[in-house]
Amino acid sequence: MTERPREPGRGARQTPRRAPDQGRTPRQAPDQRRSAERGQEDTPRRLPHPGRPAALSSRTTSRTTSGTSARTTSKGARPPAARRGGGGRPPQSGGSAPLRLVNPRPRLRLIAVGLTLVILAFTVRLLQVQAIDASAFADKAAVNRYITVPLAAERGAITARDGSALASTVDAYDITADPYLFSPKQTKIKDAPERAAKLLAPLLGKDRAELAGKLSRPGTRYVLLARQQTPQTWRKIKKLKARLATEASGAPKGENPNVLAGIYQEKHAKRVYPNKDLAAGVLGFVSSDGKGGAGLEAMLNDKLVGENGKITYAQSGGRQVPTAGVREQVARPGSDIELTLDRDIQWSAQRAISDQVAKSHADSGYVIVQDTRTGQLLGMASAPGFDPNDLRSAKVDSFGNPAVQDAYEPGSTSKVMSMAAVLEEGKATPTTAVTVPNRLKRADRAFADDIDHPTWHLTLNGVLAKSSNIGTILATEQLGKTQRQANQVLHSYLRKFGIGRPTGLGFPGETDGLLADPGKWSASQQYTIPFGQGLSLNAVQAVSIYSTIANGGERIEPTVVRGTTGPDGRYEPAKPPEKRRVVSEKTARTLARMLESVVADMEGTGTTAKIPGYRVAGKTGTANRVDPKTGRYHGYTASFAGFAPADKPRITVYCAVQNPKKGSYFGSDVCGPVYKKVMKFSLKSLQIPPTGAKPARLPVLAGKGRNG
Repeated sequence: MTERPREPGRGARQTPRRAPDQGRTPRQAPDQRRSAERGQEDTPRRLPHPGRPAALSSRTTSRTTSGTSARTTSKGARPPAARRGGGGRPPQSGGSAPLRLVNPRPRLRLIAVGLTLVILAFTVRLLQVQAIDASAFADKAAVNRYITVPLAAERGAITARDGSALASTVDAYDITADPYLFSPKQTKIKDAPERAAKLLAPLLGKDRAELAGKLSRPGTRYVLLARQQTPQTWRKIKKLKARLATEASGAPKGENPNVLAGIYQEKHAKRVYPNKDLAAGVLGFVSSDGKGGAGLEAMLNDKLVGENGKITYAQSGGRQVPTAGVREQVARPGSDIELTLDRDIQWSAQRAISDQVAKSHADSGYVIVQDTRTGQLLGMASAPGFDPNDLRSAKVDSFGNPAVQDAYEPGSTSKVMSMAAVLEEGKATPTTAVTVPNRLKRADRAFADDIDHPTWHLTLNGVLAKSSNIGTILATEQLGKTQRQANQVLHSYLRKFGIGRPTGLGFPGETDGLLADPGKWSASQQYTIPFGQGLSLNAVQAVSIYSTIANGGERIEPTVVRGTTGPDGRYEPAKPPEKRRVVSEKTARTLARMLESVVADMEGTGTTAKIPGYRVAGKTGTANRVDPKTGRYHGYTASFAGFAPADKPRITVYCAVQNPKKGSYFGSDVCGPVYKKVMKFSLKSLQIPPTGAKPARLPVLAGKGRNG
C-alpha cells in the first residue's frame, strides 16, 4: 500500500505521487475538491445490497466534516470502518444509514413460552373438571338434560247424522312441573315448592298442600299438577312466570328466585259437548285421564282416542334449548264417528220425556225413535240426564244409558208378540171371537184385567184393542195341545223378536233382558208371560219389536253408528245390520191393522196418541214394576209403542216411564201424549206426508161388525 501523507507542519516529508499512467489520480486543488464534494452531495447515494455488509461495498465512501479525503487519517488512528465492523458511523449531515436484520430467536422463545403457559392452563382446568370437581359439574349438567314429554292425540269428534257436533275437542293444557328445579340446590331456598304451590293453587283450583307435595317429589323430573286447564289459565301462569323472571333478574343472585321456572304446559285437548245434556246417555263422557267413561265414548274409545306421540328436547334452567335439536313422534288423531241420531228428533224426544218425568214425579223415563226401514236409531233420550261438561254436578247413577241398561217387565206392549204367534201359527184371525170373563182361574190364582168388567165378547182384534190380559191368555193357550207345548211355541217367538238377546248395539252395561227357558216357567209365569209379566227387556228391545212388525215381519238389528272418518279423511260406512225373518209379511200387515184399532177405535186404550191426518198404530202398556233396590213389586211402568204411517210405516216410537207417582200411572195417560209429541215432530222433521188412504178398521166386539 502507499503510505498516507503526513500533515504539513509536523516535518513529514512529502512523497511524490505516481504518474497518471501508473493508475493514480493527481491531487486536486482545494477548490476542485470542494466542487467535487458538492457534486457528490447533489447525487443520491446507492444503498448497499441487503445481502452484503456495508463495509464490503466498493462504492461506499466516508467523508469528514472538514472536507479532507476519506483516505486521510491521523497517525496511528483506527479508521471508523474498522471500529464499526465495516459499517462506519452514520454521517451527521443527512447521510443514509445502512439496514440491519434483527435476530429472530428472542421472539420465538417468547411465543414458545406463551403457548406453553396456555396449554398448561387448559390441562389444569381439564384435570379440575374431570377429577377434582367432577361431581359438582355432574350436578350442574343435570339441569341441561333431555326430557321426553307425551303428545296427546286429538280425540275424534262424534257427530249427528247431519254432521253437527255432539262431542268435540278444544285446546286445553295439562300443567306439569319438574321437581328437580324446585330443589334447594337449584333455587337456593328451602321452601320453593311451598311458594310455588301458594301461587298456583288459586289458579288451578287445587289444594296447596297437594301441589307442594308433588313439586317436592324426589327421584323424578316430571309430575302432573292439573289436567285440561283452559288457555286462559295457562296464560295467567305464563304471565306470572314472566313477572317473577323479571324480578329475579333485577335482584341479587339468590335473593328473589323465580319459583315457577320449573312449571310447564302440555297441550292436551279437552272434550266438550256443545249441546250440554243432549244425548248425554248415548254419548257418555271422557274421564280426567282421557279415556271414555260411559256410553259411546267408552264403547268406541279405541277408535276415538288415536295414538299418542312424544317429543324429546333439551331443557336448561326450566326452558327449552332451541339449538339442541328436537326429536318428535307426531301424534295420530282419532277417528270421527258419525251417528244415526237426528239432532232435532233427539232434542224433541229428550224435551218430551224430561217434561213428563218431572210432571209425573217419576223415577226415570226413556224415548226411542227408530227408522223402521233401516233399523237406525234417530233418537235415544232418557231422563233425568246429566251434562257431561260438568260431571261434578251430576249424580253418579245418571251417568249410564238406561235405555239399554234398565231391565223391566214391559206389560201389555208385549202382547203384540203373543198375537203375532197366534196369527202366524194360524190358531186365530183378527175376527175370531173370544169370550173374556171378569176373572180367569189358572194354576193357583185367578187372573184379572186392569179393570173389573162384565163378560166381554170380543174379537181377537178387540182383545188387543182393549188390552185384555184374560183374552190374551185364552188366545195363547191355543198355540199347543198342552200348556207345555204352548209355552215352547210362545218362547220361540219371543226369542225371534229379540227378547233375552243382545240388541246388537254393544253399549257398556247393556242388558239382554230376562227370559227363562219354558221348562223353568213357574205355574204363574206360563200365564203372565203372554201379557208381559214374568219376562224383562230394555227400551231398545221394545222399540225393535214394533219396528219388526212395521218392517213387514223382518227384524233389522238396531244401529246407532252410521260411519267412521279415519285420520286420513276416508269415510267408511258402518257394516250393514243383521236381518232376521220373524213373521210373514201377511201376519205383519194384519198386526199393523189391529194396532190401528188401539188408537183409532173408541174402544181402544190408545186414543190419546191420535195424530190428525195420519194413520197411527200403537199399543199401551201398564205393568207392575219391580223395585231394583228391594227386588219386590212396587209402583208401575207406564209405556206406549207404535209406528206411523200405519199403512206405510217410516217411524217407530217407544216411550216408558218408571214409577210415576203423581197423576195417572196408565200407559195411555202417561206415555200416550209423549208418543204423540215425538211422533208428530219426527214426521214433520223428516217431511213424511200422510198416505191419504182411509183405514180399514177391524171389529172390536164379536158379532157387532166394524166398530166406529
